[in-house]
Amino acid sequence: MIDVIETTLAWRRLSPRMLVIHPFQEVVRAAPALLGLLVAGTSSGGQGQWWSIGGVGLMVVLGMLRWFTTTYRITPEHVQVRRGLLTRKVVTVPRDRVRTVDVTSHVLHRVLGLARVEVGTGTSERRREGRLKLDALTAAEAARLRVELLHRSPAAPVTPSEGAPVAEGAPVAAPVAPPAGSTPAAETELARMRPAWVRFGPFTMSGLVTVGVIAGFASRLVSEGNVDLGRVGPVQETWRWFSAMSLLLEIATVVLVLAVFVSVASTLGYVLAFGNFRLTRHTEGTLHVTRGLLTTRATTIEERRLRGVEVSEPLLLRAVRGARLSAVTTGLRTAQGSQRGGSMLLPPAPRADAVSVARLVLPRAAGTPSAAPATPASPATSASVASSAVEASPVTADLTAHGPAALRRRFTRAYGVHALVLAVLLALWWWAGLPSWTWLTAAALLPLTALLAADRYRSLGHALTSGYLVTRWGSLSRRRVALECDGVIGWNIERSFFQRRARLATLTATTAAGKQGYQVPDVDLAEALRLAAAGTPGLLDPFLVKAQHVS
Repeated sequence: MIDVIETTLAWRRLSPRMLVIHPFQEVVRAAPALLGLLVAGTSSGGQGQWWSIGGVGLMVVLGMLRWFTTTYRITPEHVQVRRGLLTRKVVTVPRDRVRTVDVTSHVLHRVLGLARVEVGTGTSERRREGRLKLDALTAAEAARLRVELLHRSPAAPVTPSEGAPVAEGAPVAAPVAPPAGSTPAAETELARMRPAWVRFGPFTMSGLVTVGVIAGFASRLVSEGNVDLGRVGPVQETWRWFSAMSLLLEIATVVLVLAVFVSVASTLGYVLAFGNFRLTRHTEGTLHVTRGLLTTRATTIEERRLRGVEVSEPLLLRAVRGARLSAVTTGLRTAQGSQRGGSMLLPPAPRADAVSVARLVLPRAAGTPSAAPATPASPATSASVASSAVEASPVTADLTAHGPAALRRRFTRAYGVHALVLAVLLALWWWAGLPSWTWLTAAALLPLTALLAADRYRSLGHALTSGYLVTRWGSLSRRRVALECDGVIGWNIERSFFQRRARLATLTATTAAGKQGYQVPDVDLAEALRLAAAGTPGLLDPFLVKAQHVS
């Protein structure tokens, strides 16, 4: 028994195959600088290739040092990672604080049978603290670690060759984990990627990121290598052809080329990121998301940590009736956005599918029928029960509008900003000789400003139903959040100078999950107090003063 405990608590190293992964990653990160050294040294008559070779060697050594300086261990109470050469650092995460486990395998990882594991604890997610990363473990070890940490299984004896505890219920003499990529038997599939969803790829505009990355890489490479693009033949010919066009034709050409490139890049990125997408529910009380073609990613979320969902509809995606679905839960990355972060439950897909999956994912709300009636019911009764269940769902419930004061505020803010921009353009035209088409274009866009203000008002709404606070806001990116009231730890009521004049307020529900705060903007003050008091009964009682009616 002593030997078993020592083996379980011993510090272990990552897979030796990571000696291929990390040097390669360091070389890729330093590629622009290394290419710059090569080009600069060669063009000036120096030995640029030797500088580049030396730089590559340094990156390889730095990558290899990670294996020698990184160890980890799993104890019954903690997960610990020890790293660093000159500065030794030990990161300790209590096992009862583990919220999520992300298992990612890039192309090279998959070739070598490795995976990167990130353990989320739900603390300081925005600063990337509170996350423990192990890069790289074998795929089998990563699968064992995910099951053990999230299912709270007690440590079991293991053989020295495995060096890891196994899940509860596994035979003591043969601690085995499910093979990487295998599908557990006890699971229910909630959603799967369909080929028809690819049509939403061009409307995600994620290709803009690709354009920015390529432009940044090219700019840095040109800067490091002191390359004069004006002397490159194809660039000269393209610029000469482009300069011969009229201004309007130049603008149209740039917009068309950019739109085509962004659409193609967005579609390709959509397929690569969300190919083979599956969302499943496991009997152990977890939701499991797997996705990716070249780079595979698996995220496991404890349902008991789920506090709600967010349905987001960016403007372009909303135009084709699409939406994304994200989880509001602790321990997930929200700063990177719902598409890239681990909180994603459904990629851009038909809005009806997003709503259906949201209803399946949400914990059963109070007031929603939990089971079929014990006595046989007539078709009319069954239809009535089904209708009430749909109405009680936070993702389909009707929302309360925010009144004429919020409408006036939307138009005032929109036209105020537009008027300021128009005044600046007029001043520059009058005193600095700015072309007149600039302020004429701004003036012509006034109807568009009105449409934007009206759409922002139509997006406003809130409700308190089935134990959930539901809030919706936004126009360029409309979001609807259903937040479980049991997950609300406080309420903030803010009133700006202009909101006080309009007798409005912004109610913020503070929570430990998701973005740590969700707003109900520009709501009547009395309604804000009613929502807070009803959402968390008794919490505001010491701060409320009842009106005394004098006869």
